[in-house]
Amino acid sequence: MLFKKREEIKEEEADGILFFYLSGCPYCKMADKYIAELIEENPAFAIIKIKKVEERQHAAFAKKYNYQYVPCLWLGDKKLHEGVPTKEKIRACLIEAM
Repeated sequence: MLFKKREEIKEEEADGILFFYLSGCPYCKMADKYIAELIEENPAFAIIKIKKVEERQHAAFAKKYNYQYVPCLWLGDKKLHEGVPTKEKIRACLIEAM
Protein backbone atom coordinates (compact mmCIF):
# COMPACT_ATOMS: atom_id res chain seq x y z
CA MET A 1 0.00 0.00 0.00
CA LEU A 2 1.37 3.39 -0.93
CA PHE A 3 -0.20 5.51 1.77
CA LYS A 4 -0.43 5.16 5.51
CA LYS A 5 -3.67 3.64 6.77
CA ARG A 6 -5.46 5.40 9.63
CA GLU A 7 -7.13 3.58 12.48
CA GLU A 8 -9.73 6.29 12.98
CA ILE A 9 -10.63 9.23 10.80
CA LYS A 10 -12.04 12.35 12.35
CA GLU A 11 -13.93 15.00 10.39
CA GLU A 12 -11.30 17.63 11.19
CA GLU A 13 -8.59 15.36 9.77
CA ALA A 14 -10.33 15.12 6.41
CA ASP A 15 -8.20 17.75 4.69
CA GLY A 16 -6.54 17.12 1.34
CA ILE A 17 -7.77 14.33 -0.91
CA LEU A 18 -9.84 11.55 0.61
CA PHE A 19 -9.28 8.36 -1.37
CA PHE A 20 -12.03 5.81 -0.69
CA TYR A 21 -11.06 2.27 -1.68
CA LEU A 22 -11.69 -1.39 -1.02
CA SER A 23 -8.96 -3.92 -0.29
CA GLY A 24 -8.55 -6.20 -3.26
CA CYS A 25 -10.11 -3.75 -5.73
CA PRO A 26 -8.06 -3.83 -8.95
CA TYR A 27 -9.17 -0.33 -9.95
CA CYS A 28 -8.10 1.04 -6.57
CA LYS A 29 -4.67 -0.53 -7.04
CA MET A 30 -4.55 1.05 -10.50
CA ALA A 31 -5.32 4.47 -8.98
CA ASP A 32 -2.54 3.93 -6.40
CA LYS A 33 -0.14 3.11 -9.22
CA TYR A 34 -1.12 6.21 -11.19
CA ILE A 35 -0.69 8.45 -8.13
CA ALA A 36 2.81 7.06 -7.51
CA GLU A 37 3.76 7.49 -11.19
CA LEU A 38 2.41 11.04 -11.29
CA ILE A 39 4.32 12.01 -8.13
CA GLU A 40 7.47 10.57 -9.67
CA GLU A 41 6.85 12.54 -12.88
CA ASN A 42 5.95 15.74 -11.03
CA PRO A 43 7.41 15.96 -7.51
CA ALA A 44 5.18 18.99 -6.79
CA PHE A 45 2.29 16.54 -6.40
CA ALA A 46 4.06 15.05 -3.37
CA ILE A 47 2.89 17.96 -1.18
CA ILE A 48 -0.77 16.97 -1.62
CA LYS A 49 -2.19 15.25 1.45
CA ILE A 50 -3.92 12.01 0.47
CA LYS A 51 -5.80 10.06 3.10
CA LYS A 52 -6.78 6.55 2.08
CA VAL A 53 -10.01 5.32 3.61
CA GLU A 54 -10.89 1.62 3.38
CA GLU A 55 -14.65 1.90 3.22
CA ARG A 56 -15.36 -1.38 5.05
CA GLN A 57 -13.09 -0.42 7.95
CA HIS A 58 -14.50 3.11 8.12
CA ALA A 59 -18.10 2.51 7.02
CA ALA A 60 -19.65 5.22 9.22
CA PHE A 61 -17.24 7.82 7.87
CA ALA A 62 -17.65 6.64 4.25
CA LYS A 63 -21.45 6.90 4.49
CA LYS A 64 -21.10 10.66 4.87
CA TYR A 65 -20.00 10.82 1.21
CA ASN A 66 -22.30 10.18 -1.74
CA TYR A 67 -20.67 7.65 -4.04
CA GLN A 68 -21.32 4.20 -5.47
CA TYR A 69 -17.97 3.03 -6.85
CA VAL A 70 -14.36 2.91 -5.75
CA PRO A 71 -11.88 4.30 -6.13
CA CYS A 72 -13.52 7.57 -5.23
CA LEU A 73 -11.55 10.75 -4.59
CA TRP A 74 -12.94 13.78 -2.78
CA LEU A 75 -11.53 17.23 -2.07
CA GLY A 76 -13.60 18.75 0.69
CA ASP A 77 -17.22 18.32 -0.35
CA LYS A 78 -16.38 18.01 -4.06
CA LYS A 79 -16.18 14.59 -5.69
CA LEU A 80 -13.15 14.61 -8.00
CA HIS A 81 -13.36 11.07 -9.35
CA GLU A 82 -15.43 7.89 -9.00
CA GLY A 83 -14.95 4.50 -10.63
CA VAL A 84 -12.46 3.20 -13.17
CA PRO A 85 -9.41 5.51 -13.18
CA THR A 86 -7.18 6.63 -16.00
CA LYS A 87 -3.85 8.32 -15.48
CA GLU A 88 -5.25 11.54 -16.98
CA LYS A 89 -8.27 11.54 -14.66
CA ILE A 90 -6.01 11.03 -11.63
CA ARG A 91 -3.66 13.77 -12.89
CA ALA A 92 -6.67 16.15 -13.08
CA CYS A 93 -7.55 15.30 -9.46
CA LEU A 94 -4.03 16.05 -8.29
CA ILE A 95 -3.91 19.32 -10.23
CA GLU A 96 -7.19 20.41 -8.69
CA ALA A 97 -5.90 19.61 -5.20
CA MET A 98 -2.79 21.78 -5.57
